[in-house]
Amino acid sequence: MTTPAITGTGVFTPRETITNDELVAAFNAYADRFNEQNAEAIAAGEVEAKAPSSSEFIVSASGIEQRYVMDKSGVLDPEIMHPVLRARSDDEPGLMAEMALDAARQALEKAGRAASEVDLVICAASNHERAYPAIAIEIQELLGAGGFAFDMNVACSSATFGLQAAADMIRGGSARCALIVNPEICSAHLEWRDRDCHFIFGDVCTAVVVEPEERAKGAHFRVLSTRCATQFSNNIRNNNGFLRRTRPGQMEDRRDMQFMQEGRKVFKEVLPLVSKHIADHMAEEGVAADDLKRLWLHQANKSMNDFIGRKVLGRVPDPEEQPNILQDYANTSSAGSMIAFSQYSDDLNPGDRGLICSFGAGYSVGSVLVERA
Repeated sequence: MTTPAITGTGVFTPRETITNDELVAAFNAYADRFNEQNAEAIAAGEVEAKAPSSSEFIVSASGIEQRYVMDKSGVLDPEIMHPVLRARSDDEPGLMAEMALDAARQALEKAGRAASEVDLVICAASNHERAYPAIAIEIQELLGAGGFAFDMNVACSSATFGLQAAADMIRGGSARCALIVNPEICSAHLEWRDRDCHFIFGDVCTAVVVEPEERAKGAHFRVLSTRCATQFSNNIRNNNGFLRRTRPGQMEDRRDMQFMQEGRKVFKEVLPLVSKHIADHMAEEGVAADDLKRLWLHQANKSMNDFIGRKVLGRVPDPEEQPNILQDYANTSSAGSMIAFSQYSDDLNPGDRGLICSFGAGYSVGSVLVERA
């Protein structure tokens, strides 16, 4: 049977960053204004006052120190508090496609492949800018790729689910060179005015080339095994989000339309689910904890990753065994584990094994066992 291999990766990183201090200053200015405007209602107990945020709170709650975004000015304006993205005509490349092209070209260059050799494009992401036509088909067209393309959305597990789909098609022969892209515009779906979550997300795009191992042109990772699982829960939900591209205030302002989560419930329910998923996957493949040289985990929360790392390895992982990029990128949804893989995999030796894992809303969890070749 054909063995699929990851032969190239790429990461598009936006130019603009927002530090915790910058974010806190904007949020607190908004909170002060809200409290002043609603002083009488707050005093009467009809409205709850907005509590201030702090950089110390953000780092303690998440491990995040900054995030990259597609638009900084709108997020940091206390009167707007969301990205304001330029309106594009239907004849222009979409925002997600533009992000994906950069990451895709990096991945193809690393794989030694021309875009014309790609015969499968999967756009796997949590947050899509439109329903159709598929973002993946637009990327296929802009790249000059052939074959077929489609979108996937399994929330924060989209990248690993996309990897499994591509690997299965490589094994089955329906594709010979697959490109999986994960353009995440999380900033457009986050409620930046909510103290409990205003710091969580950032924007980014990752890309991965998967093809039969015998066609690999250089160093690569064999995809040994993949495993995916889902279990319905409302504890992480996004009913719509908003991509406001003109003036603020033109869309109905409803809190229930943006990202929401029951953080304590998620922590309590997701961690056992993910830990067991990984343990079962490793047991089925005869992989012991000592066989793993690296864990590339979903970058949602440092405490969650630390917990999972201890469960999987049976001890506290060394920093190089479980690299974090969360402090620099924040939670980038499906792209997080792939950023970690792209940035912290070249140093592994032939025969070294590792595991890529992402998890999130759904609930969903996907794991990919790989081996350096």
